[in-house]
Amino acid sequence: MKCLYCQGLMEQDTSPVHIDRQGYHLTFDTVPALVCSQCGEAYFDEQEVSKIQAVIDAIEVSSVPLRQRQLPVAA
Repeated sequence: MKCLYCQGLMEQDTSPVHIDRQGYHLTFDTVPALVCSQCGEAYFDEQEVSKIQAVIDAIEVSSVPLRQRQLPVAA
């Protein structure tokens, strides 16, 4: 398979994933992916994307009370 951006060779490897969403930040250091040997672009399998989405969904469900809670602000 060739990279859609630079036409480089895609190789099975791992890639980090960084997610910034609604006041929280997630980092997955080594997610299996096809990674371009030339430009580093990563393509993730549907299975990996589903796992990441499941983590995001779990965080959103469990963090709702935190978002609704008012914290006092120091003067």
